[in-house]
Amino acid sequence: MSERPPFPPFTHETAAQKVRMAENAWNSRDPVKVSLAYSEDSRWRNRAEFFHGREAIVEFLQRKWARELDYHLIKELWTYHDNRIAVRFQYEWRDDSGSWYRAHGNENWEFDKNGLMLRREASINDVPIKESDRKFLWGEGPRPDDYPGLSELGL
Repeated sequence: MSERPPFPPFTHETAAQKVRMAENAWNSRDPVKVSLAYSEDSRWRNRAEFFHGREAIVEFLQRKWARELDYHLIKELWTYHDNRIAVRFQYEWRDDSGSWYRAHGNENWEFDKNGLMLRREASINDVPIKESDRKFLWGEGPRPDDYPGLSELGL
């Protein structure tokens, strides 16, 4: 059986750690790596898509990152209780024509006792931005530890 610490019940510190670990994984843009944080039968709602299982997660993320180029994400802990975490996030991406977007969203997460995510509910809206309005400007991969978060960026 897989385990993904930290485990519930969460404290402020462990919930924030879980959020940052998720952000770092998603910024890797590696669908298989990301999928390992979810239970084998994890249930997802992402915008208007509903699916479950790691295979479906990998397929979804492959489609997502083929379409959302130069993806950079910042997540922020909103609240937590027992085995649940609520997150707000924003990410920037461009399409293949060079148009830039900032996606604004909220996620609700539920975890099993092994720290794997059982359920992910995501509501997301994309807003067109000018390239000059981008704020997530680090290189490829995880956000550097000293790079500001959403609140520090005024978002």
